[in-house]
Amino acid sequence: MGKRRVLITGISGFVGPHLAKSYLDRGDEVYGLVRRRADGDVNRGLQELGIQNEVKKIEGNVEDLTSLLMAFDTAQPDFVFHLAAQSFVHRSFINPLEVVNSNAVGTANVLESMRLKAGNSTKLVFAGSSEEYGFVATSRKQVERFEKSSGKIFPPVVRYPELPIAETNPLRPISPYAVTKVFGEYLSIEYAQSYGLRNVVSRGFNHEGARRGSYFVTAAVARQISSLKRGETKNVSIGNVEAFRDWTHIDDMVKGYRLLAEKGEKGQAYNIGSERTNSVAGYILLCFEAAGMAVSGIETLRNGRKLKDPTAETRISMFGKKWQGTEIDRLLLEEEFSFSLKDGGFRVATDSGGYDVVFDSERYRPTDVPILLSDTASIRKLGYSASHSVMDIVRDQLNYYADQQHRTR
Repeated sequence: MGKRRVLITGISGFVGPHLAKSYLDRGDEVYGLVRRRADGDVNRGLQELGIQNEVKKIEGNVEDLTSLLMAFDTAQPDFVFHLAAQSFVHRSFINPLEVVNSNAVGTANVLESMRLKAGNSTKLVFAGSSEEYGFVATSRKQVERFEKSSGKIFPPVVRYPELPIAETNPLRPISPYAVTKVFGEYLSIEYAQSYGLRNVVSRGFNHEGARRGSYFVTAAVARQISSLKRGETKNVSIGNVEAFRDWTHIDDMVKGYRLLAEKGEKGQAYNIGSERTNSVAGYILLCFEAAGMAVSGIETLRNGRKLKDPTAETRISMFGKKWQGTEIDRLLLEEEFSFSLKDGGFRVATDSGGYDVVFDSERYRPTDVPILLSDTASIRKLGYSASHSVMDIVRDQLNYYADQQHRTR
């Protein structure tokens, strides 16, 4: 194909710079919607990838319809990637109105601008989220525990287990952030159906790598363990370590976005993920290993429950999928081991000494998605495959924070 014109909202976020570079590398024109900053600073992702002068920046804000109309006039895009959002789930509980304005109203403005200025000459990829699936049932026991603490599940569970997660799974958003993503997705599909716009939805599962915002769990863990190894801190502070996530490398996620722009069917939603699930506890321990601190065991700070060789490589076969995990992942999934806030945390025994992982109640969400595991059959039919491992993500993040200039970010 010839040179394309690409408009990216949220180009200053995590995915935006990586996506922009992938198009610039093939000679396309990339326009990025950016907010005005009083200090005139350029997003660090654009700087670190060396494309700050190649992206054609358009000053604007998705909450401002006028600036979006001007952006469409300027860019005349073939493809639009609507990435702009307040995407930190924990923050959405603290300030739900902020996330509604940015994610819901902002998406409505983008779609209306496209309808008025571009029509069906432009293909739009809406960045949805696996958080839209919310609570996914693995067993009746798990459902009972959730309903006891958080109330009845809606829509109700009609099959067990509900994994792996296909696009036909019920949407049960359990955070203000996730609710706004459901709204944005449904509005994108409605505009495709009613106005003929070529909109396609990406339900991206957790995507990680270097430059991930430090508030997100994988980056927070890598940053703390990097500091711990240098002797700058004495422990790791974390929230719910029993959560399981389908972590996908940023390069695989960019590949998926581009594939949907090229081949995705309008009005349809597609999962992008790795088809594996790993626990936060497992991720923490893999970070210790990758940082050169071989893990021999863990022990809860209270109650003294012990586990040997928690990072032992384990081939996990559950929910009709097989993937590489750790022994702690297997034990948590099979409910042979568990953690709670009452444990206070756990001590990690390594060949360089013992280190504490401390549970911080402030880092726990009011409601938390227990497990995510993708079924990517739909996008695989378009030619997608994930090629990076969890350890690739771990190494990229640790290497990033090993660089002096990134340690305070």
